[in-house]
Parts: sequence; C-alpha cells; structure tokens
Amino acid sequence: MINVQDEYRGLLSGILNGGKEKDDRTGTGTRSVFGRILRHNMGIGFPLLTAKKIYFNYAITELLWILQGRDDLFYLHSHGVTYWDDNYKKSGRTDDTLGPVYGKQLRNFNGVDQLEQILKQIKQEPSSRRIMASLWNPPELDDMALPPCHHGFQVYINEGKLSLSWSQRSVDVFLGLPYDIAMYGLLLLMLAKGFGYKPGELVCFMGDCHLYNNHLTQATQYLNRADGKLPTVELKKGLSLTDKVDIPTHEDISLINYNPATLIKAPLAT
Repeated sequence: MINVQDEYRGLLSGILNGGKEKDDRTGTGTRSVFGRILRHNMGIGFPLLTAKKIYFNYAITELLWILQGRDDLFYLHSHGVTYWDDNYKKSGRTDDTLGPVYGKQLRNFNGVDQLEQILKQIKQEPSSRRIMASLWNPPELDDMALPPCHHGFQVYINEGKLSLSWSQRSVDVFLGLPYDIAMYGLLLLMLAKGFGYKPGELVCFMGDCHLYNNHLTQATQYLNRADGKLPTVELKKGLSLTDKVDIPTHEDISLINYNPATLIKAPLAT
C-alpha cells in the first residue's frame, strides 16, 4: 500500500540529489523541483511523519481556524500557533488579522460559502466531480499577508470510500509540507466520519517543491533516520451539515500511538 513516509522520503531525496538552485522571495535561496505528486492510503494509518516530531496540535488548530472562516491571530495564539507572526509583521497589517486568507475564501468566496456547498454535495450528489473548493481569489491576493500556498482541494467518493486531493503552488518541503499533509489528512477523516464513508486515498499535487538552503543538512539528517509505525486518529464526530455547518473542536480529536523521533529544528523562511 502507498505510504506517505516512503513518498516523502522519495521527494526529499529527489530534491537533494536532483534539485536545481532557485532564488526565492525570502532571499534564503532554495534547491527546487517542479511538478510532483504525493499519495497515501489512509487505511494504513494517519499520515503524520515519524522520523521527526510533528506537532499535531498545530495542524488541528490551523484546520479548525480555516474551517471556521477565521483570519485572526488571536485564535492561533490561543492554541500555541505563532509561525504566522512574521508574515503578519512583514505585511504591514495592524488589525491583528492576516487578511482574507484561507478561511475567508473557504467560507466567503465573493459571498459563497464553499464549505457549506461541499457538504451539501457530499450529502446529495456524492458521485459529483464538482465537490471542490478554490482558495485562490485574485482580486483579494494583495490584501493577504501571504497568498495561499495550498490553494484548492477536491473530494472523490466511490465504492464506499472518501478520498481527497489538494493542490499546492509552493511547497516548503522540510518544514511546511508535513503539516499540510496532516491537515488535509484530518480534513479527509472529518468528511468521511461526518457522512459515513471509509477513508480512502490522500493525494497532493505540488508545483514548486523546494528545500531552503538552510534546511539541506536537516533533510539529510531526516533521511538517515528510520520511519516508525504510523499513528491513528480517532474522531468523536466529523464535519456535517444540518441546519448549519457543524465543525468538530480540538476536544473531538484524539491522536493515538504517535511515537516519533526527536524534533529536527530548522529556521522558518519568511
């Protein structure tokens, strides 16, 4: 079965050994490749990497922040997430928000609640090829602290299983991607739980996949470690739709049997 840990190792190794030098907006410099796909069969475990510690609470918090349509720093800070702060400061914003970023676009894309539409489609037309959301809204990009890196997702339902793919224009492979994988894996589980489907396949379509030049040593360190057994995630409830969109809370989500290797520290490029 396709395992995210094998896929991630292949991506890291491919960039280290075959990536090309490429400038970037942060001035850090990267080693980059373009156009890659990562897959994971959700039946073998939750896609939380084990060769280094991943703080699952960060992925939970950012997903719930997005699902609620929020753009504020307060919610992130109240759950220990501070990695957006530098982007906020550099953006010149003074309103303690990141502007019309992910959550705003999901819940109010030019007046359309895309999450509500998706839940209605899953309920009423599960075979539809239009169960998807876009987070890339050109007229509002300049108002965002940072334009969306992961900019859209699609749900696929067949043979009693719910699968999900997402698209990403820019992929910070060492620091950011493990959290994006966990976040969309959790979204898949929430949708499957909410509508009575088995979890299927998680797929990521990636554009510019890069390792920052100050992450190369850390990536090599990761590749020299062994992977452990994937954990599982249990949900008390999933995403559902009655008279309104019903979103799980932190307390509804439990991570079980996660025993990662130690953290590998790396600087965040902003």
